Formats: sequence, structure tokens, C-alpha cells
Amino acid sequence: MSDEIDTWFAAAGDREQELRRVDALVTAAAPGIDRQLVSVGAGSMLGYGLMPYRPRSAKATTMTPLIALAAQKRHLSLYVSAVVDGGYIAETRAERLGTVSCGKSCIRFTSLDRVDTDELTLLLRDAVAATAAGENGYSPGPASSSITSASSVARKSP
Repeated sequence: MSDEIDTWFAAAGDREQELRRVDALVTAAAPGIDRQLVSVGAGSMLGYGLMPYRPRSAKATTMTPLIALAAQKRHLSLYVSAVVDGGYIAETRAERLGTVSCGKSCIRFTSLDRVDTDELTLLLRDAVAATAAGENGYSPGPASSSITSASSVARKSP
């Protein structure tokens, strides 16, 4: 693991171990997916699997992580930027994930112990597989090689 990512985990203080648990779940669900820090405002979050993204209002396509992990003031946020079968995968599967709060692409929780980790693992695998297959409506272009390589195990059940 890079020193930069270790420093990011350590900066979370008492949330470091919980962030590391979520990171382990993500990397197990999507083996081979790249991990890097992504700047967000004045801070950063841990991003997994870069893919092209272009909002309707933008003139240029940028790269954004398929999955991102952030520590908020009162909870952890796991962002899954995947639109599958016309719906945001996090939002459409929210009721299966345990004691979480979901937005379109954000899954918020205070502890991984409150999350159905089997369902979350399946959701992540399906998001990776859809992206690798070019079926993620969130991304207009082909996935990065890190997403494609991770997709070989993406649809296996946990």
C-alpha cells in the first residue's frame, strides 16, 4: 500500500480501522481494481477503478472513480457510480443493505457491522461487471483496464 494511502487512513483517527475494514471489503469484491486518492474540495477520498465521466453541463470528459470511500463527520460514505438497468445501483438496492442511508450513488453508514456485507459485496461486483461490460449508464466510455481486469470475478456470488 502506498504511503499516501496509509497517511490518509491514519488521518481518520478513531475511524481508521473501520475505513480499513471497508477498504478490505471493496478490494475483496473487486480484486485487481486500482486504488488511489482522489481530490474532493479541500480533502480527499479513496477511489477505486477510474472511468470516464462527463456531466451534461461539461464540455470535456474527465475520469472519476467507480467506487469511492470517504469518512464524514458522523458516518462513512461509500459512493458507487453505477447506473444499471436505468437505476442507480445503490439506490435501487438500498433496502437490501441493512441499516444504511442511501442517495442515488451514496451509501452512508456508521459501522460496517450495520451493513449486510454479502449484499454490499454483490452490489460492488455487479457495478464492476456492468462497467467492464460497457453497461454502466453513469459512464459514457470504456472502463479503465483496472475495472476490466477486476470484472472476471465480478458476478460470482459471495
